Amino acid sequence: MRVTVVGAGNVGRSIAKELIANGHFVMLIDRDPKSIKIDSVPEAQWLLADACEISNLEEAHLNMADVLVAATGDDKANLVVSLLSKTEYGVPRVVARVNHPKNEWMFNEAWGVDVAVSTPRLMSALVEEAVAVGDLVRLLTLRQGEANIVEITLPEHAPCIGKRVRDVTFPTDAHLVTILRDAHVLVPSPDHTFESGDELLFVARAEAEPALQECLAPHHGV
Repeated sequence: MRVTVVGAGNVGRSIAKELIANGHFVMLIDRDPKSIKIDSVPEAQWLLADACEISNLEEAHLNMADVLVAATGDDKANLVVSLLSKTEYGVPRVVARVNHPKNEWMFNEAWGVDVAVSTPRLMSALVEEAVAVGDLVRLLTLRQGEANIVEITLPEHAPCIGKRVRDVTFPTDAHLVTILRDAHVLVPSPDHTFESGDELLFVARAEAEPALQECLAPHHGV
Protein backbone atom coordinates (compact mmCIF):
# COMPACT_ATOMS: atom_id res chain seq x y z
CA MET A 1 0.00 0.00 0.00
CA ARG A 2 1.18 3.52 -0.79
CA VAL A 3 0.74 6.03 2.04
CA THR A 4 1.49 9.75 1.92
CA VAL A 5 2.09 11.33 5.34
CA VAL A 6 1.93 15.12 5.54
CA GLY A 7 3.77 16.39 8.60
CA ALA A 8 7.15 14.90 9.47
CA GLY A 9 7.16 15.78 13.13
CA ASN A 10 7.26 13.17 15.89
CA VAL A 11 3.75 11.93 15.09
CA GLY A 12 4.29 11.71 11.33
CA ARG A 13 7.63 9.95 11.66
CA SER A 14 6.22 7.49 14.19
CA ILE A 15 3.37 6.60 11.84
CA ALA A 16 5.80 6.24 8.93
CA LYS A 17 8.08 3.90 10.87
CA GLU A 18 5.22 1.63 11.88
CA LEU A 19 3.75 1.47 8.39
CA ILE A 20 7.14 0.77 6.80
CA ALA A 21 7.74 -2.00 9.33
CA ASN A 22 4.47 -3.53 8.15
CA GLY A 23 5.61 -3.50 4.54
CA HIS A 24 3.97 -0.34 3.19
CA PHE A 25 5.51 2.35 0.96
CA VAL A 26 5.55 5.74 2.73
CA MET A 27 6.26 9.27 1.52
CA LEU A 28 6.81 11.96 4.17
CA ILE A 29 6.12 15.60 3.26
CA ASP A 30 6.93 18.68 5.35
CA ARG A 31 7.48 22.33 4.51
CA ASP A 32 9.91 22.94 7.40
CA PRO A 33 13.52 22.03 6.53
CA LYS A 34 14.16 21.31 10.22
CA SER A 35 11.62 18.47 10.06
CA ILE A 36 13.34 16.75 7.15
CA LYS A 37 15.28 14.19 9.19
CA ILE A 38 15.97 11.55 6.58
CA ASP A 39 18.19 9.51 8.90
CA SER A 40 15.26 9.05 11.30
CA VAL A 41 13.21 7.15 8.69
CA PRO A 42 15.66 6.28 5.91
CA GLU A 43 13.29 3.81 4.25
CA ALA A 44 10.72 6.54 3.54
CA GLN A 45 10.66 8.81 0.51
CA TRP A 46 10.98 12.45 1.62
CA LEU A 47 9.75 15.69 0.09
CA LEU A 48 10.41 19.23 1.33
CA ALA A 49 7.27 21.05 0.25
CA ASP A 50 4.09 22.80 1.35
CA ALA A 51 1.37 20.18 0.92
CA CYS A 52 -1.30 22.87 0.82
CA GLU A 53 -0.08 23.76 -2.69
CA ILE A 54 -1.53 21.64 -5.51
CA SER A 55 1.69 21.80 -7.53
CA ASN A 56 3.54 20.12 -4.67
CA LEU A 57 0.91 17.40 -4.39
CA GLU A 58 1.39 16.78 -8.09
CA GLU A 59 5.11 16.33 -7.47
CA ALA A 60 4.27 13.88 -4.67
CA HIS A 61 2.14 11.83 -7.12
CA LEU A 62 -0.77 11.97 -4.72
CA ASN A 63 -3.01 10.47 -7.39
CA MET A 64 -1.17 7.18 -6.75
CA ALA A 65 -1.71 7.19 -2.98
CA ASP A 66 -4.00 4.66 -1.32
CA VAL A 67 -4.10 6.66 1.91
CA LEU A 68 -3.31 10.25 2.88
CA VAL A 69 -2.44 10.97 6.50
CA ALA A 70 -2.66 14.64 7.52
CA ALA A 71 -0.49 14.59 10.65
CA THR A 72 0.72 18.16 11.09
CA GLY A 73 0.32 20.10 14.30
CA ASP A 74 -1.87 22.66 12.48
CA ASP A 75 -5.57 21.80 12.18
CA LYS A 76 -6.10 24.28 9.34
CA ALA A 77 -3.33 22.70 7.31
CA ASN A 78 -4.68 19.23 8.00
CA LEU A 79 -8.12 20.25 6.77
CA VAL A 80 -6.81 21.88 3.59
CA VAL A 81 -4.62 18.89 2.75
CA SER A 82 -7.51 16.51 3.42
CA LEU A 83 -9.86 18.45 1.18
CA LEU A 84 -7.37 18.68 -1.69
CA SER A 85 -6.52 15.00 -1.39
CA LYS A 86 -10.12 13.90 -1.65
CA THR A 87 -11.52 16.41 -4.14
CA GLU A 88 -8.55 16.89 -6.47
CA TYR A 89 -6.96 13.46 -6.33
CA GLY A 90 -9.68 11.12 -5.12
CA VAL A 91 -7.48 9.49 -2.49
CA PRO A 92 -9.53 6.50 -1.27
CA ARG A 93 -8.89 7.06 2.44
CA VAL A 94 -7.98 10.25 4.27
CA VAL A 95 -6.97 10.06 7.94
CA ALA A 96 -6.55 13.42 9.68
CA ARG A 97 -5.06 14.38 13.01
CA VAL A 98 -7.15 16.66 15.23
CA ASN A 99 -4.91 18.77 17.46
CA HIS A 100 -7.54 20.87 19.23
CA PRO A 101 -10.83 19.31 20.40
CA LYS A 102 -12.76 22.51 19.60
CA ASN A 103 -12.02 21.93 15.90
CA GLU A 104 -13.12 18.31 15.78
CA TRP A 105 -16.58 19.14 14.39
CA MET A 106 -14.99 20.31 11.13
CA PHE A 107 -13.16 17.05 10.47
CA ASN A 108 -15.85 15.34 8.41
CA GLU A 109 -16.68 14.26 4.87
CA ALA A 110 -17.35 17.85 3.81
CA TRP A 111 -13.62 18.47 4.30
CA GLY A 112 -12.62 15.18 2.71
CA VAL A 113 -11.86 13.46 6.02
CA ASP A 114 -12.79 9.79 6.29
CA VAL A 115 -11.40 9.30 9.80
CA ALA A 116 -10.51 11.99 12.35
CA VAL A 117 -8.06 10.97 15.06
CA SER A 118 -7.08 12.88 18.16
CA THR A 119 -4.89 10.10 19.58
CA PRO A 120 -1.72 9.83 17.49
CA ARG A 121 -1.03 6.22 18.49
CA LEU A 122 -4.27 5.17 16.82
CA MET A 123 -3.44 6.78 13.50
CA SER A 124 -1.29 4.06 11.98
CA ALA A 125 -3.83 1.42 12.96
CA LEU A 126 -6.64 3.36 11.31
CA VAL A 127 -4.54 3.83 8.19
CA GLU A 128 -3.99 0.09 7.95
CA GLU A 129 -7.56 -0.79 8.83
CA ALA A 130 -8.54 0.36 5.35
CA VAL A 131 -5.98 -1.62 3.62
CA ALA A 132 -6.66 -5.09 3.09
CA VAL A 133 -9.57 -7.40 3.08
CA GLY A 134 -8.44 -10.57 4.80
CA ASP A 135 -5.59 -9.03 6.81
CA LEU A 136 -5.78 -8.99 10.58
CA VAL A 137 -5.17 -5.45 11.83
CA ARG A 138 -4.39 -4.51 15.42
CA LEU A 139 -6.39 -1.40 16.34
CA LEU A 140 -5.66 -0.93 20.03
CA THR A 141 -3.62 -2.49 22.83
CA LEU A 142 -5.30 -3.06 26.20
CA ARG A 143 -3.91 -3.60 29.71
CA GLN A 144 -0.21 -3.06 29.07
CA GLY A 145 -0.21 -5.35 26.07
CA GLU A 146 -2.04 -8.29 27.63
CA ALA A 147 -4.76 -8.12 24.98
CA ASN A 148 -5.52 -6.26 21.75
CA ILE A 149 -8.57 -5.16 19.80
CA VAL A 150 -8.09 -6.55 16.30
CA GLU A 151 -10.14 -6.24 13.12
CA ILE A 152 -10.47 -8.33 9.98
CA THR A 153 -12.68 -7.90 6.92
CA LEU A 154 -13.79 -11.29 5.62
CA PRO A 155 -12.75 -11.99 2.02
CA GLU A 156 -14.93 -13.97 -0.36
CA HIS A 157 -12.89 -17.13 0.13
CA ALA A 158 -12.97 -17.07 3.94
CA PRO A 159 -13.74 -20.58 5.23
CA CYS A 160 -16.34 -19.26 7.68
CA ILE A 161 -18.54 -17.61 5.00
CA GLY A 162 -22.03 -19.09 5.24
CA LYS A 163 -21.36 -20.66 8.62
CA ARG A 164 -23.04 -19.68 11.88
CA VAL A 165 -21.02 -18.24 14.75
CA ARG A 166 -21.70 -21.37 16.79
CA ASP A 167 -20.13 -23.54 14.07
CA VAL A 168 -16.78 -21.74 13.93
CA THR A 169 -14.11 -22.61 16.50
CA PHE A 170 -12.02 -19.55 17.26
CA PRO A 171 -8.62 -19.83 18.97
CA THR A 172 -8.39 -19.76 22.74
CA ASP A 173 -7.98 -16.17 23.98
CA ALA A 174 -9.74 -14.68 20.93
CA HIS A 175 -13.28 -13.43 21.57
CA LEU A 176 -15.60 -12.09 18.86
CA VAL A 177 -17.27 -8.93 20.16
CA THR A 178 -18.83 -7.17 17.14
CA ILE A 179 -19.80 -7.73 13.52
CA LEU A 180 -19.99 -4.61 11.31
CA ARG A 181 -22.19 -5.17 8.25
CA ASP A 182 -23.61 -2.57 5.85
CA ALA A 183 -23.19 0.25 8.39
CA HIS A 184 -24.93 -1.83 11.08
CA VAL A 185 -23.31 -2.89 14.34
CA LEU A 186 -24.32 -6.45 15.23
CA VAL A 187 -23.81 -8.06 18.60
CA PRO A 188 -22.92 -11.59 17.51
CA SER A 189 -25.30 -14.35 18.52
CA PRO A 190 -24.65 -18.07 18.03
CA ASP A 191 -27.04 -18.08 15.05
CA HIS A 192 -25.53 -15.15 13.14
CA THR A 193 -24.19 -16.26 9.75
CA PHE A 194 -20.92 -14.82 8.45
CA GLU A 195 -21.01 -12.98 5.10
CA SER A 196 -18.31 -11.79 2.73
CA GLY A 197 -17.30 -8.22 3.60
CA ASP A 198 -18.22 -8.52 7.28
CA GLU A 199 -15.84 -6.59 9.53
CA LEU A 200 -15.18 -8.59 12.67
CA LEU A 201 -13.79 -7.10 15.86
CA PHE A 202 -12.10 -9.36 18.39
CA VAL A 203 -10.45 -8.95 21.75
CA ALA A 204 -7.46 -11.26 21.56
CA ARG A 205 -4.12 -11.96 23.15
CA ALA A 206 -1.17 -11.36 20.83
CA GLU A 207 -0.29 -15.06 20.95
CA ALA A 208 -3.71 -15.92 19.50
CA GLU A 209 -3.51 -13.56 16.51
CA PRO A 210 -1.67 -15.88 14.07
CA ALA A 211 -4.17 -18.69 14.74
CA LEU A 212 -7.05 -16.23 14.35
CA GLN A 213 -5.68 -15.08 10.99
CA GLU A 214 -5.35 -18.70 9.88
CA CYS A 215 -8.89 -19.47 11.02
CA LEU A 216 -10.52 -16.58 9.16
CA ALA A 217 -8.34 -15.90 6.10
CA PRO A 218 -5.60 -18.53 5.85
CA HIS A 219 -4.01 -17.17 2.67
CA HIS A 220 -3.16 -13.79 4.19
CA GLY A 221 -0.30 -12.97 6.56
CA VAL A 222 -0.65 -11.34 9.95
